[in-house]
Amino acid sequence: MVLYVMKWNVHPDKKEEYLNWTSGAIKRTLGVPGVSEFRAYRPASGSAEVVVTYEFADMAAWAAWNVHEDTQRVFDELHTMALNISTELWSPSPVVPHPIRPGK
Repeated sequence: MVLYVMKWNVHPDKKEEYLNWTSGAIKRTLGVPGVSEFRAYRPASGSAEVVVTYEFADMAAWAAWNVHEDTQRVFDELHTMALNISTELWSPSPVVPHPIRPGK
């Protein structure tokens, strides 16, 4: 599994535009083949920070998704409504290559 983590702050002047944009943007990125799972998080304190995660079966799936025209278009649009955008690409740990479930 490969985990792609994106973080950003919604631009204070673009909050409404951002809210109107998100559901369509998520659908477009999930319409590109390769994503196994998507999650989105906001701080419990209610700040304008956003964290999203995309999971992929492997690096090849992530790479194909990442260069896809629809994915790149969504990222370009995001840059007009967000500040402090960062990304991280994570691969499995050689120490714990598979999930460990409590009690197992």
